[in-house]
Amino acid sequence: MTGMNSKFRMLQRKIDSILDSILDDREIMRREQSLRSKDDTCGREDILDVLLRLRETNELGLNLTTRKIKGIIMDLFVAGSITTSTLIEWAMSELIRNPKVMAKAQAEVRAVLKEKGCLEESELNKLKYLLSIIKESFRLHPPVPLIPREATEEREINGYKVPASSRILTNVMAIGRDPHHWTDPEKFKPERFLESTMDFIGTNFELLPFGSGRRACPGIALANANIEVTLASLLYHFDWKLPNGEAMEKLDMTEAFAGTVTRMNSLNVIAIPYIPTVAA
Repeated sequence: MTGMNSKFRMLQRKIDSILDSILDDREIMRREQSLRSKDDTCGREDILDVLLRLRETNELGLNLTTRKIKGIIMDLFVAGSITTSTLIEWAMSELIRNPKVMAKAQAEVRAVLKEKGCLEESELNKLKYLLSIIKESFRLHPPVPLIPREATEEREINGYKVPASSRILTNVMAIGRDPHHWTDPEKFKPERFLESTMDFIGTNFELLPFGSGRRACPGIALANANIEVTLASLLYHFDWKLPNGEAMEKLDMTEAFAGTVTRMNSLNVIAIPYIPTVAA
């Protein structure tokens, strides 16, 4: 009665059309490359090339179909980009609202990168304060606040009987703000992680933005690298302020709950280019 099913079908047709176009273009490109000599190609494949090759050869016995490849691509877009961009927006929001934290993070990034302005993978471990900011952002603003699981067998937990095949939702946002585990849980304090070995890879149950166990998100390392490099670049290349002279401490942090927890209102800020001073 709401028309939701027809809207979903319409969106599915649009997405299928876009993905079909991407796959057709890549198939043409692969055929053209196969006609060239090996010296004319770089010899490197991206993930779509690998999936198409595995569909053709079935060398791993995956029985990949075009439909399955489309599903994998959608997973990459949805799980691999929306959650990452959401966390980056929340981290920037907290930094805007906490100018002292922003200044300390910028000082660290600019000291490590100096005048070159680009971050090498080998330098990621030098940005300890930035990593603490990322952990604190995950604690307060996990992009996916409810982690779904299914009980494989009946269990009793704290007097409650959980039947087999029950759908269980772990509220990682509530865990990250639990005063029994965190001091000043509602405050943004990256310093709490500077002298702590706690991480978000699933071994510390107080901080579980990616879940835990065998069903934990497989993209933890990729997400962390993307977030760290992006935030480092934003902090290095720009200074930030709110438009119309708005006080940073007054920034609206209202949350919108949907598939991911995003900001209710878009983050509108002014970026001021930073030009490093090169010693003569």
